[in-house]
Amino acid sequence: MPTSKSSNPDRRSFLLGSLAASAGAALPPEIHASDTTPTSQQNRTYWLQQVELVSDPVLKALKEGNLRRKMPVEAAPGQTESRAAGTHLEALGRLLAGLAPWLELEPSSGEAPKETTLRTRYRDYALTGIASALDPASPDYMRFGESPQTLVDSSFLALALLRAPKQLLEKLDAKTQQRLAEALITQRKIQPPFNNWLLFAAMNEALLMTLNQPWDRMRVDYGLREHQSWYLGDGTYGDGPHFHWDFYNSFVIQPYLLQLMDTLGEQSLNWSAMRTPIHQRAQRYAAIQERLIAPDGSYPAIGRSITYRCGAFHLLADVSRRNILPESLTPPQVRCALSAVMHRTLSPTGTFSSDGWLQIGLAGHQPALGEAYISTGSLYLCSAAWLPLGLPHADPFWSQPPQPWTSQTIWSGKNSPADHAHDE
Repeated sequence: MPTSKSSNPDRRSFLLGSLAASAGAALPPEIHASDTTPTSQQNRTYWLQQVELVSDPVLKALKEGNLRRKMPVEAAPGQTESRAAGTHLEALGRLLAGLAPWLELEPSSGEAPKETTLRTRYRDYALTGIASALDPASPDYMRFGESPQTLVDSSFLALALLRAPKQLLEKLDAKTQQRLAEALITQRKIQPPFNNWLLFAAMNEALLMTLNQPWDRMRVDYGLREHQSWYLGDGTYGDGPHFHWDFYNSFVIQPYLLQLMDTLGEQSLNWSAMRTPIHQRAQRYAAIQERLIAPDGSYPAIGRSITYRCGAFHLLADVSRRNILPESLTPPQVRCALSAVMHRTLSPTGTFSSDGWLQIGLAGHQPALGEAYISTGSLYLCSAAWLPLGLPHADPFWSQPPQPWTSQTIWSGKNSPADHAHDE
């Protein structure tokens, strides 16, 4: 039977003082009580609490070479066997894509020793896990190229390594880097559909270039050009030629475009010319995302892949950690909004199995919300909400006092500036 997170005391070594209580407890006070002003450190500690609860089962099993043996494969009826081919790579790539900026961060003044210890441990787990995933002799070898899903999740692993070049990519030994390059090249046999999948292929080529391996400029150019042609206005791209009411602008499209500009933008004059509009569109979409967060931290359960939970705000988190939020948003209001979203999506009873693995759902265990391609490993894209942990303690995102987010201000009856579409 599924249980709440409070049934996992062995994963709470990080928690400090009163915050060592159940993760299913009330939200940090600043989210719902105007008469309490906790320190920003408590807020960061709450985020790290979520990091440990979600990450520990995956990273510990990878360190031990036991991920395939220990991780359950929950999937839609009749899909368990097909999903088993890629679900472990999903867990690895997606989890590290969200953790990477924090793993890359060096300790700074004001950092709690237990945060430093946790980060150091997870760096070690991640490096061991990546090497194991790429070693054909390992029981946790990830079968790159054996299913279309491995194109998706090799790209999330590539994204993670590009977000943590010093602590992850450069610390892989030469043999592991060579195996990584071979695994990415294997993915080329998978033909991506005419939608956001073009960016998965492009991200793999970006990492190949970074590894000083031959890379395919055409795969990158195709993905970038098509997405520019699919731009619809007001910060939103189509997922292919058509608009879809879902969160794929945030799950994949806009964070991937931002990273491709970071890695490859200077490789072509045509690509570098895309940088400014890509950033401006990301800022506008971030503003829209912040307004989607209701006063209680809920948001519209619209479209496919809703079981990625707080990963729906990948783009808002990415724009925050890049310090490129639009002028209409302040870092602390986004911090508080994302904290509320995390609580609504990670604390309900049934979110975790009795042994700590994520289960399909948005607010608890809701298997019917999972499409045929959803399995246990898919769910670890929730880590994308943690990207601002890559900012040091002194950054305004963490150091400034709590502030209400936009919907809290408006629905409390306070005067607030109107929102307007951005036309180009």
